[in-house]
Amino acid sequence: MKELREEGYQLKHLLQAMGLSRSTYYYEISRTDTVAERNKWLMEEIAEIFSLHKGRYGVRRIHAELVNRGKEINHKRVQRLMNVMGLKGKRPKEKYHSYQGEVGKTAANIINRDFSTTAPLEKWTTDVTQFSFSWGKCYLSPILDMHTNEVISYDLSLHPNLDQVQRMLAGAFDKFPYVSGLIFHSDQGWQYQHAYYRNMLKKHGVIQSMSRKGNCYDNCIMETFFGRLKNEMFYGQEKEYISFEKFSKAIREYIYYYNNERIQAKTKWMPPVKYREASMCSK
Repeated sequence: MKELREEGYQLKHLLQAMGLSRSTYYYEISRTDTVAERNKWLMEEIAEIFSLHKGRYGVRRIHAELVNRGKEINHKRVQRLMNVMGLKGKRPKEKYHSYQGEVGKTAANIINRDFSTTAPLEKWTTDVTQFSFSWGKCYLSPILDMHTNEVISYDLSLHPNLDQVQRMLAGAFDKFPYVSGLIFHSDQGWQYQHAYYRNMLKKHGVIQSMSRKGNCYDNCIMETFFGRLKNEMFYGQEKEYISFEKFSKAIREYIYYYNNERIQAKTKWMPPVKYREASMCSK
């Protein structure tokens, strides 16, 4: 109604068309102004968190961050104010689900969709995802801890070759050299059937597990991570990455942010690294 009044429409005609009395109209205006004033500090803090995390946080994470900051706020209030402010967290795009195949011959499907853990360094998972740009393609190969969702190690390369796998494994075992008994899950990609990969796992006492052929549900933890990463720093931003070096820097910054700053429900609203440290200290 405010916009219509600014365009020159008389209040009495607008009230008549809407079936409102003048007293009701002024009451609603004063009530709206009071609500906005009462929530001004909260809306400013919501906007700050939303901006700090580059629009990646939705209602749940913003509410959790407010709680982390010592604010006792009902999540429905946060949701209502975010709707008023027009703030919506990014949502993953729909994933492609391929067919169900057979258990691989190189290694058994030990995980068999049992992603439950009791501590860090019990189960890891890995996969490769592709990014396409005007200047070419590149490939991300990370290792994720199933307990903490932490990116243990990763390699970004212009070529999905054995060198990439070697660098990724070296980074992981340099960081955690004593992981005997850990279960390491992957799909049936050629990298994970290669003698080098299998021998490196055996050398560190790691048990290999492989998904059924073409079944993304068997490695849904990694699929979820890829969807989250692409949704939060790739889709709609492709043109910003004008070179491999530019994109490599963005991936490095995002993974640091993901590991050290981005809170998750699974990790009790702590970043993955902080959750790992807390979990290992409590043992």
